[in-house]
Amino acid sequence: MRFDEEELVDFCRALVRIPSLSGEEELAADLVREKMESFGFQDIRTDRYGSVVGRIPGRGEGRTVLLDGHMDTVGVGDLTEWLHDPYGAEVENGRIYGRGASDMKGALSAMIYAVSRLADDPPAGDVYVSASVFEEKYEGVALKQILRETAADFVIIGEASNLDLKTGQKGRAEIRIKVQGTSGHAAHPGDAVNAVYKMQSVIVAVREMELPVDPYLGSGVMELTDIISSPYPGTSVIPSLCTTTWDRRLVTGETRESVLDQLESVFEDLRRRDCELRVRAELVESSDRCYTGARLSGLRVFPAWYYDDKESFAAQALEALRSIGIDASPSTYGFCTNGSASAGDLGIPTLGFGPSEENQAHVRDEYVEIDQLVRASKGYMALSRVLTSKG
Repeated sequence: MRFDEEELVDFCRALVRIPSLSGEEELAADLVREKMESFGFQDIRTDRYGSVVGRIPGRGEGRTVLLDGHMDTVGVGDLTEWLHDPYGAEVENGRIYGRGASDMKGALSAMIYAVSRLADDPPAGDVYVSASVFEEKYEGVALKQILRETAADFVIIGEASNLDLKTGQKGRAEIRIKVQGTSGHAAHPGDAVNAVYKMQSVIVAVREMELPVDPYLGSGVMELTDIISSPYPGTSVIPSLCTTTWDRRLVTGETRESVLDQLESVFEDLRRRDCELRVRAELVESSDRCYTGARLSGLRVFPAWYYDDKESFAAQALEALRSIGIDASPSTYGFCTNGSASAGDLGIPTLGFGPSEENQAHVRDEYVEIDQLVRASKGYMALSRVLTSKG
């Protein structure tokens, strides 16, 4: 099938025009399914969470590759701050503007279009494309369901990489730290234990905590994202509970247990100095309803992963990209992706490759460059062929 750049651009723009917040991806899924059908994909299915998966069959003599892109996006925020309609998919100066253009409807449309072009000259093995849901809240949870039903030997994550090849990423954990005090009347503070004051020492100690360092992914991160006192509003009432939420960026080797154990060690030291301190940490667990009606839930902990770019599959991927004129360099993502499931949890060799730059995610006037969109699509074709081959 001929590679028609205009057809790819039109598909990307159509996808960007569809609002698809996490849990509200149904209309985007309908378009993906429609395109897969018209492009000749086989075994197209929508799973219980609402992710859409389709296959272009290979010659039956190679390995299986799955290319994954998520359909959901974050919100647009204050519309008055946008210079371009977030759902207009406007084209200006060689760019497609709109929410999700970079993160990551550009990559998803490029994947679907690229893999469909393989049908006339099938690769050695089967190639799947998954349009997954709820990545923005649960990195990898929906993809893990897809991988249970798809025997993939390799996974390509389409997050923005500026056409470089990503061989790893930091993980992410959401942690809630609670300090219990004793309520009382604000006029008589001596009769109470103010939980917010107690939390102050905890915040200082956590910020001074020495975090692990990975030679390839860098240092772990622990950043406070919100603080809530209870009762609220606390008119004339001293708060008896203070809760903070932290974004913890993980490096390889860290586990749920090790993250909590490190915090408990900090708390033990604080308790020795303050016998009134009652503090505990927990991993955040949440649940959301998918557009299919199914519930997607779990602990918000998503592991880090890393592969050396000298490993054969990574080296072959780099060579394949360079052979078509994409001067890709190996590097790692600075954020969390669905690769936490494929590589981090399941150990499936995973690479990241996509159009646009990382800093385009979640910003106003988000865009993808059309040149990168086209080159990424051709890159997906090259990656699919080399990774399915057993040579």
